[in-house]
Amino acid sequence: MKIKTGLWVDHREAILVTLTETGEQIQHIESGVQKQERRLGRPPGETTPVSIASGQVPPDDVREREYQDHLARYYDKILPHLQSADEILILGPGEAKMELKKRFSHVRVGPPRLTLQTADKMTLPQIVAQVRHYFHQEAPRGRGVQGAVPKPSTQVHYA
Repeated sequence: MKIKTGLWVDHREAILVTLTETGEQIQHIESGVQKQERRLGRPPGETTPVSIASGQVPPDDVREREYQDHLARYYDKILPHLQSADEILILGPGEAKMELKKRFSHVRVGPPRLTLQTADKMTLPQIVAQVRHYFHQEAPRGRGVQGAVPKPSTQVHYA
C-alpha cells in the first residue's frame, strides 16, 4: 500500500494523518509561535506607547525575521513526517500550507503527488474524515480514530 498522508496546518499547529491498511496514525505538532506583537510600540495590555528608539521594543524587521525563523524550524519539524509519503494532502486556512509546500520542495527531489486544499479550522474527526475521503479510503469497521489523543499540555518551543 502506498503511504498516504494528510495534514491540517496553520502557523500554530499541524495535525498529521497517515493512512495504513489497519487504520491511521495521528500526530500533533505545535509550533509554539505566538501571534506577532502589536506594531505600535505598546506592550500588550498597556496604553502608554513605548519608544522604539529606547530599545524596549525590537524593530519590525527584527521581529519579522525572528517570526520567520521560528516558522522555518516548525516546518522543519513537520517535514520528516512527510518524507516517506507517496501522496500528500495539505489542508489549512491560511498561508502556512503554501509555505510548507515551498519548504518541502527544497528538501525533496522528485516530489510525490501533493495537493493543497483550503480548509477552515477542523476537529480531529473532521480532518481524518477529509483525508480518508480525499484518498478514497474507508475507516475500518468498528474502529474509531486511532491514535487520537488529547492535545498535550506542554508545547514544543524552539530556541
